[in-house]
Amino acid sequence: MGEESGCCKRAGPGYATPLAAMSGPRESLLYVTCVYNGTGRQKPDFLATVDVDPNSPTYSKVVHRLSLPYIGDELHHTGWNSCSSCHGDPSATRRFLILPGLLSGRVYVIDTQKNPKAPSLHKVVEPEDIVEKTGLAYPHTSHCLATGDVMISFLGDKDGHSKGNGFLLLDSEFNIKGRWDKPGPKAEFSYDFWYQPRHKTMICTTFGAPYAFTQGFNLKHVEDGLYGRQLFVYDWPDGHLKQTLDLGDNGLIPGEIRFLHEPSKDTGYVECVLTSNVVRFFKTQDGSWGHEVAIQVEPLKVENWILPEMPGLIIGLLISLDDRFLYFVNWFHGDVRQYNIEDPENPVLVGQVYVGGLIRKGSPIVAVTEDGTTWQVDVPTIQGHSLRGGPHMTQLSLDGKRLYVTNSLFSTWDRQFYPEVIEKGSHMLLIDVDTEKGGLKINPDFFVDFGAEPDGPCLAHEMRYPGGDCTSDIWI
Repeated sequence: MGEESGCCKRAGPGYATPLAAMSGPRESLLYVTCVYNGTGRQKPDFLATVDVDPNSPTYSKVVHRLSLPYIGDELHHTGWNSCSSCHGDPSATRRFLILPGLLSGRVYVIDTQKNPKAPSLHKVVEPEDIVEKTGLAYPHTSHCLATGDVMISFLGDKDGHSKGNGFLLLDSEFNIKGRWDKPGPKAEFSYDFWYQPRHKTMICTTFGAPYAFTQGFNLKHVEDGLYGRQLFVYDWPDGHLKQTLDLGDNGLIPGEIRFLHEPSKDTGYVECVLTSNVVRFFKTQDGSWGHEVAIQVEPLKVENWILPEMPGLIIGLLISLDDRFLYFVNWFHGDVRQYNIEDPENPVLVGQVYVGGLIRKGSPIVAVTEDGTTWQVDVPTIQGHSLRGGPHMTQLSLDGKRLYVTNSLFSTWDRQFYPEVIEKGSHMLLIDVDTEKGGLKINPDFFVDFGAEPDGPCLAHEMRYPGGDCTSDIWI
């Protein structure tokens, strides 16, 4: 990122500290994974480049589409080949975006440096090679390592059984090195993960068995133990499982996990999707790790739905780079939330806005209060567009002032709970953030309609900035 102050030595990718990242340049482009798998449209998924520069004539428009060579990938989460963990290495560059195909098991490597507006396909790591060398399938989270390697979590084996899960290592040329996790006890359903070198720890979450969640959500699968309720703590960088945190009935389906960004801090948060709460994890005096519920979203009593009570279904967790605010969405209820976490043990709700959901006005589903009164949420239109589905993925600007939101979770679940999103496609919104007192407000000038794609409506999922973001950078 240019020359460091006080010397002539060039730094590596990213920023020296999280606070330094907050002073980085404003984002101008956003890469968005777009899915046709599961929509009935026989098209390959693609990576969209969205113009997010408000001074540009193509602001809030898709300016490029990189279609991938295969059908059926279900692009999901993404990561970079290098990030702020490599800031001390001047030979490293944040050039390649890693795109795992959740269902195909394929891993794409995308070159974003030659032409940032029009990235190109650099390499494909084929699923047959991954299975042959590691036994891993159903890739999810990708993180760069300070060694130059890329590490990707896999939820199961080729048959969708969770016992085959683990972590893949790719070298700096994206060749398969093998598995990161060592022989011995392993996590079940390894889903999302975050490592914290100063505490010699990596913690991963336990979403569910692929052959369960790919069929759609079924409570019977939860009862049958096909979804997780644990956090697994590994030695870093050794890869040996050292502790299991059972979250019990208060922590069903742990999803996205985030340490605080300040690398010396020994605490973080994880969303528990089904129980709709946020659990704080922390290091105890004896050096082990503990946990407690920090935020609870109460279920709503409802009528005309599949259950008498509706959980929020928390997803899309992230933390601002100054560790002041935590964000998540309730995919079922339809709201985006902002919490002040300056006191990590006592988060305070300071911002909330509804951008969809199952209880919006016009829906047959109504919420019911204790006295029997029914109510629904008034969801605004943006530029004449009615908002579809419920919010899912989030991405925060480096300065914390802009929160981008998409609304596809997973094609099978979209079809089950929000069929209109499958039919008409999803969209991306921008929420303006009050970073002083807290507060969220929908930006009326930004709306990307992925229902108007040339090849038909598609499902927009995760977002990445070329220069780095709040969910991919790890400081060491």
